[in-house]
Amino acid sequence: MDDAAEVARRCAETMYARDQVAQDLAMEIVEIGPGRARLRMTVAGTMVNGFGLAHGGYLFLLADSAFAYACNTHDAVTVAASAEVVFVASARGGDVLEATAAERVRYGRSGIYDVTVRRVPDGEVVAEFRGGSRTRDQRVTDGDPSGGDPS
Repeated sequence: MDDAAEVARRCAETMYARDQVAQDLAMEIVEIGPGRARLRMTVAGTMVNGFGLAHGGYLFLLADSAFAYACNTHDAVTVAASAEVVFVASARGGDVLEATAAERVRYGRSGIYDVTVRRVPDGEVVAEFRGGSRTRDQRVTDGDPSGGDPS
């Protein structure tokens, strides 16, 4: 049987191949491992609001994507059941951001994950995100995981 790190890598590759949003926004998987993920994204000019700041929706999206990759590293399709974000600092067009997701606990079919979004290279925290997950009865590396009731 594959070790956990290899399973996590295969899951991330499978997900990224199907993840049109991450591809369109040029997200990069920097690190992946059991229960953890680190994604990087540059804030494009099309991602800023009328004040020249990165739109909070894109910051949430980056954090949510890192959350998704982290909670799907165990080869069980896992979806968001809840999520919240606190915006700590502003980001601007051209900023490179990294979202680091870490599994805090898995219990039954549920889990809790924390994600910190930082600006690269200074490491300033831009946002903190917490997500709750729910696992489905399907493997990440099998077929198309779309459709059906997520519970």
